[in-house]
Amino acid sequence: MYPVLLTIGPLVIHSYGLMLGLGVVAALYLAWHRAEKRGLPQSSVTILAVVCLLAGVVGAKLFYAAAHWQEVLQAPWKALGGEGFVVYGGILLGLTAGWLCCQRKGMAFPQWLDLFAPPVALAQGFGRLGCFLAGCCYGVPASGLGVTFPAGSSAPAGIPLVPVQLYSAAGDFLLAGLLLFYDRRRHIDGMTGVLYLALYSLGRFVIEFWRADPRGFVGPLATSQFIALFAAAGAALLFFHLRKRKEPDHGKQAPDR
Repeated sequence: MYPVLLTIGPLVIHSYGLMLGLGVVAALYLAWHRAEKRGLPQSSVTILAVVCLLAGVVGAKLFYAAAHWQEVLQAPWKALGGEGFVVYGGILLGLTAGWLCCQRKGMAFPQWLDLFAPPVALAQGFGRLGCFLAGCCYGVPASGLGVTFPAGSSAPAGIPLVPVQLYSAAGDFLLAGLLLFYDRRRHIDGMTGVLYLALYSLGRFVIEFWRADPRGFVGPLATSQFIALFAAAGAALLFFHLRKRKEPDHGKQAPDR
């Protein structure tokens, strides 16, 4: 609703960028706190965060360009701007970069995946609040309770729309809480990350039915829904792979039954 929060001379503070920044700071703080409790080096948190964040931005842009290739060919410079990201591209390339970094430094990737899963969901919640303030990723016209965006937003002005950005933000914050709760219980390393991928994919698949912004389609499914099917399948494969390995979290023995 407020794409630009503040203008001071040449300085323009955009709501979307501000919320993204707040999300990154909150995620880093949570990740540092979780690393301290687990006896893991906070310096490794910072290195992994920077590597995954940079790779995630590149991946999100590449997926956006692939989903909107016709628009990108007409105006390629727009793909380099602050708008136009596909979250799944960021997740995929970010995970790949994180795995490579862990391999290079001899760190256990499943353990670090668990550590970062709740902070990532937390950051995504802030990002969706930024979408709401900017008016992007808007919903379909609302038959009941809806939100009307003013002129100047990315969303159509003067039409009550389903506030899918707020629903997505609430879902991401709830997911972060669920992951934190689950991660406190004894489980196999990597399972928290698998749970994140599975629940996020499910939620994203459902919420896409109420989105109306142009975002690309693969047959009857939105691009994100199509990718969500593969992400959910990947989560299932990782689940069975980790269960087969039967490695208790943090090297603890499973309780006797």
